[in-house]
Amino acid sequence: MIKKGCTGLILGLIACALAFFLWQQDALSGFEHAAWRWRVAHFSQPAAATSRLRIIALDQKSLDWGRKENNLSWPWPREAYATLLAFCKRAGVRVVAFDMLFSESSLHGVGDDQALALAMRENGPVVLSYTLAPPGQGQAENGSDLSVLTISGFSQWLAGSRAPVLPQAATMPVAELAESAAMLANISNRPDPDGVFRRAPLFGTLAGQPVPSLALAAYLASLPGPVPLVLGKKHLQVGELGVPLDEIGQSILNFRGSSGTVTTISLAAVVQSELQLAAGEIPVIDPAEFKDTYVFLGMTAPGLYDLRAIPIDGVYPGVEIHATMLDNLLSQDFLRDSPVWLAVFLTLLFGVLAAMIILFCGNAWQSSLAFVLLLPLPFVAGFIAYGKGLWLPVAVQAAAVLLALISGVVFNFATEGRKKRYIKRAFSRYLHPTVIDQLVANPERLRLGGEKRELSIFFSDLAGFTGMSERLEPERLTLLLNEYLSAMTDIILASGGTIDKYEGDAIIAFWNAPLSQADHAGRAVQAALRCQERLAELRPDFKARFGCDLFMRIGINTGPVVVGNLGSSQRFDYSILGDNANVAARLEGVNKVLDTRILISESCCRQLPAGITVREIARVGVVGRKEPITVFEPLAPGDTRRALRDRFAAALALYYQGEVAKAREAFQDMGAEDVVAGRYAARCREMLANPPLAWDGVWRMNSK
Repeated sequence: MIKKGCTGLILGLIACALAFFLWQQDALSGFEHAAWRWRVAHFSQPAAATSRLRIIALDQKSLDWGRKENNLSWPWPREAYATLLAFCKRAGVRVVAFDMLFSESSLHGVGDDQALALAMRENGPVVLSYTLAPPGQGQAENGSDLSVLTISGFSQWLAGSRAPVLPQAATMPVAELAESAAMLANISNRPDPDGVFRRAPLFGTLAGQPVPSLALAAYLASLPGPVPLVLGKKHLQVGELGVPLDEIGQSILNFRGSSGTVTTISLAAVVQSELQLAAGEIPVIDPAEFKDTYVFLGMTAPGLYDLRAIPIDGVYPGVEIHATMLDNLLSQDFLRDSPVWLAVFLTLLFGVLAAMIILFCGNAWQSSLAFVLLLPLPFVAGFIAYGKGLWLPVAVQAAAVLLALISGVVFNFATEGRKKRYIKRAFSRYLHPTVIDQLVANPERLRLGGEKRELSIFFSDLAGFTGMSERLEPERLTLLLNEYLSAMTDIILASGGTIDKYEGDAIIAFWNAPLSQADHAGRAVQAALRCQERLAELRPDFKARFGCDLFMRIGINTGPVVVGNLGSSQRFDYSILGDNANVAARLEGVNKVLDTRILISESCCRQLPAGITVREIARVGVVGRKEPITVFEPLAPGDTRRALRDRFAAALALYYQGEVAKAREAFQDMGAEDVVAGRYAARCREMLANPPLAWDGVWRMNSK
């Protein structure tokens, strides 16, 4: 147990080390992204703040309406956006944020830009967008034209940040529009290496100064006054709202669902509604639907190329990413990166646990169950963490578990294969092949070391073997013994017995080891009866071929003995030691005196099933034991002496009571039908002729 535990610890740590290496090499990113997608898909749902957001979409419907109804081609006149702002002012929105660039003057003339600028001033607050650009490619080389943020702690954060190379320029809106905006916002954002947006920054850096994202600018512009911004190592405080940050200043987005989760209205419908309201008509869109909302204007038409990929949607409007950022800010439920120590701890825990458990799996079914139960553990942990607002990487944990399970299976295969070969080699001489197969399939049922266990021990011998060995030539004697031993061994092994050894013509066997057998006593006695039956069938053939009448005597005793591998490191036998083994041998010898074929001890008799018929034969004192043993004779189903069982028992009771004369008469009446009764009658005559000094009913043996 301890050895396996240490092996599991080592294999688990090796699996974890390999998993960490793969993690550092970014080899698990694809799997991690898939696990991310599963969690987002499971947990995504709108929050209370989601209802406070609106997206006005420049969608395909709007483009078609502009072309068919107003003969407008893209880009539209900016006066259309002025109409949008008038509608939003009428509706009482908090802010309008444009997720589109006005970096060049309108194609429809200076008056078009002036009309939009005037509408922005009259219907604000309005946030306009710009993008960060490589040095020399933007209109602004410093932050003088931008809505630069005042963030306490920014310089210290910037000095220790691992953010990428900082842009020094931006592609800005035309001056007239920029001057009319409440704030300018950076809409530059980078996806992960696989092109999927999972994180976004609430602020960026331009020329060494902090600038807001569209979501942060929309929130700040909607407030009646400035709020303090405080930046820590991994945290941004926006007034009373806190935002967790990663090491490069990004936040993990808590997506509410696929595209369209935020209420989205076509720009064409909004423009039509404002024109209808101005004309005193009933609008398509009720302005009340926009009351106190944060409005984002963005492009969703496929031809305008502002579609992105998020974990659960491959075609997601870029403007909805900004809306999701503001949603998370208002809801205060950005996801947080889990501490590195937690991911490392869980990886080590699951990896070592998996390795230890798989090593204790003894068969394919148990190993399969271990895979089924252990592989989901990292995902369960990831889902639980996600539900608590914590982003926990699961790929490294899953890799550690999988590698630990595989290494454990390989280790088991190698070591169990060696163990199975050892079992087959060690027991092929003692056990039936089916029993060996059971041991190989379930080696945990085997204890190869010595142990004390209750066994039923079988000891048999051939009557008159010494004379046969003197009469027969060695070759013929060997042939006779081999045929006899083979026939008896087949019966013993078929009953689940273990052959201990052969000693010439003697067979020593036992039941209840190495595999436990609750009915071991019954198995041993049934095997003895079948051996006698089989020998009776073979006796005529042996007589004809070898000139020998073979009769076997069997003694069976049940009791605790030491069983295990006995011998040296070079050679050993799976054998038994103990007084109860000697008793079985003594009972075999008692058969010679009583003229019986099978004798079993009282301890064996007590454990026999009801289907086996026995009769008490004697109380005997055997060499080497002080206490007498009550012995019984099993009777085969066809044995005619079954009919004499009660008469024999009555005669034996008289014998035990010392009524020797009466016992002699009772035994003598059965002598013609029962050879054992005849032996008792003869003994009674001897006792009447030479009465013993003390009587205890015990028939004492003078030799083994």
